[in-house]
Order: sequence, then C-alpha cells, then structure tokens
Amino acid sequence: MNISTDLRKQRRAWYLYDFGSSGYAAVVLLAVYARYFQDSVVGGAEGTRLWGIAVGIAMLIVALTSPVLGPIADFSGAKKRFLLVFTALAVVATALLFFVQPGDILAGMVFFILAETGYRGAQVFYNALLPEIAAQEEIGSVSGNGWAIGSLGGIANLFLVLPLIVFIEGDLIVRLSFLITAAFYAVFSVPTFLRIRERSQPQPLPPGENYLTVGFRRLAATARQARRFKEFLKFMLAFIIYNDGIITALDFAAILGGVLFGLGQEALIGLIILVHVTSTAGAWVFGLYTDRRGARAALIASLLLMILAVGWLYFTRSPVWFFVIAALAGFALTGAQSVSRTLIGMLSPPGQSAEFFGLFAVAGRSSSFIGPLVYGLVAGGVALRQIEAGVPALAAEQAGQRMGVITILVFLVAGLLVLLTVDEGRGRAEAGRNG
Repeated sequence: MNISTDLRKQRRAWYLYDFGSSGYAAVVLLAVYARYFQDSVVGGAEGTRLWGIAVGIAMLIVALTSPVLGPIADFSGAKKRFLLVFTALAVVATALLFFVQPGDILAGMVFFILAETGYRGAQVFYNALLPEIAAQEEIGSVSGNGWAIGSLGGIANLFLVLPLIVFIEGDLIVRLSFLITAAFYAVFSVPTFLRIRERSQPQPLPPGENYLTVGFRRLAATARQARRFKEFLKFMLAFIIYNDGIITALDFAAILGGVLFGLGQEALIGLIILVHVTSTAGAWVFGLYTDRRGARAALIASLLLMILAVGWLYFTRSPVWFFVIAALAGFALTGAQSVSRTLIGMLSPPGQSAEFFGLFAVAGRSSSFIGPLVYGLVAGGVALRQIEAGVPALAAEQAGQRMGVITILVFLVAGLLVLLTVDEGRGRAEAGRNG
C-alpha cells in the first residue's frame, strides 16, 4: 500500500515517542532504579516488598483515572494534550529520582510513583493514537514497528549510562543516570506533539455538563456497550491475568538478577541491553506473524515461549543460563505486549479508540497493580519468615524470589487458558471491522 509522505512522518514521530519512553522503562524499571531502590535505598527483603507496593500504587492510580480520561480525550479531541501532561509528569519525576539517596525511602517511593504514573498514563493516549496513523490491515505491523523501535531506544539510553556506571563508582553516577533518562525521554517525545494530527474534532459540551461529567457518562456508556462485545470482554479477562505475569517479570527482573545470581549493576545493564535486542526481534517477528496468521495465534505463541522461560528460571542456578532465559523472555514478552495492543485496535469500534483503550488500560493497570503486589508480598514474606527462623539472609531472599517466580508462572498459564476461548474473527465482526 502506498502511503503519503505526511503519514510517514506521523508514523516516524509516533515511533520516536516509543524510542524515548522505552529509555525510561529500561533505566528506571529494569536495569538501574529498581535494583538501586531495593538494594541501596531500602536494602534486603524489605526492599523487594516496598518495590512491589510502589509499583502497585502507581498502577492503581492509572487504573482509576484512565477510564474517565479516555472518554474525555475522545470527546474533546485532546488525546495529544493528555499525552503531553502525563509525559511531562513522567519526565519531571524521573529527573527528581536524582535526589533519592540511600535511606530516602519515602522520597524514593513518591518520586517513582509519580514517574510511573506519568509513564503508564501516557501509554493510554499514545496507544489511542495508533488507529490515527494506521489502516486496519496495517495495525499489526505498525504496532510491532513501534515496539521494535522502542526497544532500540531502551538500548540507546542504556549505552548512554553504562560507561558512566562502569568507569565511575558510587551512587552519584547512578543517580545522574536518571537525569540523562529524563532528558532522553523528553527529547524524543517532541516529534509526536509537532507532527501527529488527531482526526477527531472537539464536540460541544451539552448544556449543564462539564468534561468530568461527560467523562463519567461516556465511561458508563462505553461499559454498557462493551457488554455487547463478548470476545472483547473475554480477551480483557485473559489480558488481565497474563499481563500480571508479564509486567511483574519486567518489574522484578533486576532484583531477580541481583538476588538469585549476584549480578552487579554493570551486568544488569548488559542483561537488559540483551533483553532489548531480543525484544526488537520479537516485536518485529510477532508483528509480521499477526498480519499473516492473526493476533490470537501470535499471542498464544508468545505466551507459550514466556511460560517456557519462566519455568526454566525457577530451576536454573547458573548466571549464564539466566542470560539465555532473559533473552528468550524478552523476545516473547514484547511480542505479547505489542500484539495485545494490536488486538485491542481490532476489537474496538471505529471512532471509539480512546474509550476502548481506556478500558484496556483499566485491565492492564489493574493487573499491573495485582501482580507486583502479590510478588512483593510473597517474595518478601517468605524471605522474612525464613530469616526469623534462622536461615541466612541471602538464602532466605533467594527462596523468596523463587516463590515469587511461581506467582508469575501461575498468572501466565491461567491467562493463556482464558485466551484460548477468544474467537478473533467473531470479535472483529462484533466491532464492525473487516478483515
């Protein structure tokens, strides 16, 4: 299909936002801040527990706000403006992480919760722009390209901070990496706001109403309407469950590497770079697979690979095999996330993308709240109980982390079983989308 030069520019701008925001995910969530908070700011099993609580609070905030803000964005034609607000929150709060030093537990949690709220909230409106720049038959490949280019952004940001952390010792340089990440995120988000144009036009407010009442009213209407889309609802249930496993694996990857395999900060950054390389390949491969075989088939394949990787992780004791497992998980989980976003676009009625992506966000953020919280409470609780029983601290922490891995596996398997009941073709027909 031939596309205009203007549309190409808009797609490139959309991809660049993912490029920049993935730098945040790579440094704050995966490689640097998660481990810094758990090990240096708090320390020990309590760090694991508080990290799970902080992630859960941020996800809960987004779960409560996005279903109302999505309809408001559609009604007012303001998806880009909401995206700007949440992006600014993420960038500023990420920069504030620079001031978090060992022992600053409250500040470390608050600044992270603000940054994570901004990052996750922005994803609602970023995702809702996908149908603006891609036709129905292209949505799988465009979404996959976004994830692939985003993974490259994570790699680029990690390469910016890796030499500093390797050659300059101390917490100061670790904290400086958060300023670099905030600037990286800000710079690459700019093209999205300059080039992408929303197709939807602002609608006049009904007499006696404001945007907030309109948001709640449209949310209620969307929820009632969604009941007619049975395949959409079944997919939402599947997503709620398996996304628990995916997000939790991401949020605790650095902690797992440090506690179970003794990886230092430099090794963790190298690990996450490897994961991003395989994620790039996974996003591209599963994007093509979606266009050729369907989103449901691609999701099933990616979840099976993810289950294999997590099951393998529970049994391995080798740092070398941990790198292999992480590479496989990166390939699989990015494919699952990308295809999930694609399937929402396919199952959403035309003209209501932000509203249905808002419901998608509720499902995703609710699961993101439950998964890390369960992992943190299980892993931290098991470790603390073993320490009280006289088990050495490191052995107790490792036992707790392995029990946490079991919770990831349970979520993935249960989500896959629900996904097997979804009929993609029927769901697209219910949404009024051909293909």
